[in-house]
Amino acid sequence: MTQPPAEQPQPQQRQPDQVEAEQPEPRPVAAATVEEVVRAQLAKALGGRRGMAEAAVPTILFTLSWLTLRDLQLALGISIGAALVLLAVRLVQRSTVQFVVNALLGIGIGWYFVHRSAASGGSAEDQALAYFLPGLLYNGGYAVVLALTCLVGWPLVGFMVGSITGDATAWHGDRQVVRLCSRLTWLLALPCALRVAVQAPIWLAGSSGSMDADAAVAALGVLKIVLGWPLQLAALGTMVWLLSRNRTPVAPGVSGVPDAPSA
Repeated sequence: MTQPPAEQPQPQQRQPDQVEAEQPEPRPVAAATVEEVVRAQLAKALGGRRGMAEAAVPTILFTLSWLTLRDLQLALGISIGAALVLLAVRLVQRSTVQFVVNALLGIGIGWYFVHRSAASGGSAEDQALAYFLPGLLYNGGYAVVLALTCLVGWPLVGFMVGSITGDATAWHGDRQVVRLCSRLTWLLALPCALRVAVQAPIWLAGSSGSMDADAAVAALGVLKIVLGWPLQLAALGTMVWLLSRNRTPVAPGVSGVPDAPSA
C-alpha cells in the first residue's frame, strides 16, 4: 500500500521586526583621532611610493635628457614616452591612472609654454626656460592659496577631515582640529614657497640675460630634482611625525563623526 508523501516542512515566515533587526548597523568611522584621518587621506592622495614615482619620473627624464642631449624636442619625446609606458602598465593592471595622467598633464602644459616661446622667436634655451615656468606659477599659486586658507582660519587640510567624516565643515567647530590642520597646511605650503624663492630669481636672471640662459636651464633642471620629491618627502616626514602623536580625538558631533554604538 502506497504511503502518502511526507509533508515538507514549511519555511518559517520572518516577522517584519525580525528582518529589520537583522539588517547590519551602519559602521562608524574607524579613525579615533584626527591625525589618523589625515594620515589615511594623505596616503590616498599621494598614491604611495608608486604614485610619487609616476609623477616624478617623466619630469626627471626631461631634465636629464635636456642637460645631456641639448635637444628640446627629443627631451619632450622621452618624457612623454616614459609617461605613456607607465600609463600602459596601469591600464594592463587595471589600476588607477590618476598619477600618470597628472604627469602627462604637467608635460602638456610645459609643452604649450615651449610652443608659445618658439612661436615668438625664442631660442632653444628660451624655450627650455619656458618649460620651467608653469612649475613656478603652480608652486607660487599653490603656496598662496594654502597660506590664505590658514590666515582666514579655514586651513585646507581640514577639508580632508571633512571628506572622511561626511561633514565638510563640522571640523571647524573644534579649535584643536583647526590648530592641527593649520600646522599641516603650513607644512604643505612650505616646499612650494621654498621652490619659488630659490628658482624664481634664476629663471628671471636667465630670461633677462643677466645670467647665461644655458646655465640657468641647467641650474633649474638640477633644482627641480633636488627641490622636488626630496623636499616634499621631508615636509611629509615632518607631517607624519606630527600626526604620529595622535593627540587630537575625533570628537562626536564636533568633527562630523557619529558616536560609536554602545556595547
